[in-house]
Amino acid sequence: MVKQKRRSDCPINFALEIFGDKWTFLIVRDLMFKGKHYYGEFLQAGEKIATNILADRLILLEESGIISKEVDEQHRSKQIYKLTKKGIDLLPVLIEVIVWSTKYDKNTASDMKFVNRAKKDREGLLKEISTYLKEEL
Repeated sequence: MVKQKRRSDCPINFALEIFGDKWTFLIVRDLMFKGKHYYGEFLQAGEKIATNILADRLILLEESGIISKEVDEQHRSKQIYKLTKKGIDLLPVLIEVIVWSTKYDKNTASDMKFVNRAKKDREGLLKEISTYLKEEL
């Protein structure tokens, strides 16, 4: 992947340079909330990402320091993808997106128990999930 010059130093632009497509946050979602860690698992997501796009986004996320990859010790031909601390720090953003989407999407597939917890005990939920994710590092 060739590094492109940034359009600006605006903080919103910085985020959009990484997450400004419809796939990148979904990969982070799968790592963060769905326990997916392997290439094939990402391909099985309901959104049906193409293999070339998945490969490209995984490279982008790794180069951006959002995820890391390592060889699976039990299946040496497979790579394990994990969120880095920088990736885990996206947790509050994704929770906000979930709560916002649930409010405005009448067809949402949101887990309402999760959404209600996010509304009532945001800090507790953040701590619980981030502790779990940091254990995976």
